[in-house]
Amino acid sequence: MFARIMTVVVVAGVLAACAVRVSAIDDKTHEGKVVAVAEGKLMMTDKDGTNEHTHMIPDTAKITLDGKPAKLFDLKKNDMVVVTVDGGGKVSSVAATHTK
Repeated sequence: MFARIMTVVVVAGVLAACAVRVSAIDDKTHEGKVVAVAEGKLMMTDKDGTNEHTHMIPDTAKITLDGKPAKLFDLKKNDMVVVTVDGGGKVSSVAATHTK
């Protein structure tokens, strides 16, 4: 009986790990520079300063600045950012670094 329970637990763990891996594969990231921020919006360019575009930033998105938790309004013009978008096109995280 114990062996069956352990087998079920191991199989469930493997399936859970595979599900996390698949969702991580669906995530897409891109890097760029902050142009401006507004309530729930991040305006940015590509790394070379071209292709300006806007991302809607949901309240659930994880935002960091120099590796520490931050708020969207902590980001400043020309900060470098890495935006992660999930498979559904929703921003899940914004990792920023202050430029000097």
